[in-house]
Amino acid sequence: MTMNRTLDVATSTLVGVARLGHGWSVAHVGPRPERPLELYEFEACPFCRKVREMLCVLDLDVMVFPCPRNGTRFRPRAKALGGRAMFPYLVDPNTGTALYESDDINRYLAKTYGDGTVPLALSLGPLTAFSSMVGSAFRLGHGGVARPSRAPAQPLELYSFEISPYCRIVREALCELEIPYVLHNVAKGSPKRAAFEAMSGRMMVPYLVDPNTGASMFESAAIVTYLRETYGA
Repeated sequence: MTMNRTLDVATSTLVGVARLGHGWSVAHVGPRPERPLELYEFEACPFCRKVREMLCVLDLDVMVFPCPRNGTRFRPRAKALGGRAMFPYLVDPNTGTALYESDDINRYLAKTYGDGTVPLALSLGPLTAFSSMVGSAFRLGHGGVARPSRAPAQPLELYSFEISPYCRIVREALCELEIPYVLHNVAKGSPKRAAFEAMSGRMMVPYLVDPNTGASMFESAAIVTYLRETYGA
């Protein structure tokens, strides 16, 4: 599915409006995991969005295994691990914990890697779910269905924060192509921002690093074109 660039950015921005700007800044940070968390999810899923927002708030990096509908790369693995093709599904190798259900995952993350606080915007039950569903509706299915693709030998890396409309467009492309990637959350207030700026040259996201080709780049449109040309079948 393709979309006019202006409309693409506008509808992606509306997701953030629906979620009242949540996923913009860091708060309630606690202990850091020694090993990366693993998240099986897909970008269009409103419940997966709730978990990504919590990861962003807690400034946690995560290994993302995209599981769009009709996906064949990681959906079977998620089902084999947990017994159900249900998303989001979080695996924490640091504690041996594996969880379904976005609210359960967020409470676990808050207790284990925060100060125990789940932000209000993620604690409103049906209202939180409804606003996230409205956000997904604005994107007309982007980030929901797999495209034919070639698997990279190594996971890619994406520097991002959840509320950014431009980062969302890139995450959708990674999801549709079933490309695994390390999601580095660098929301406002993240202590990782200084190291990121020193590495990339400026504080701007999205920023993609592909260890398979040596490529690194800013700008969502350029990144999406690169991903489709490099890994699209």
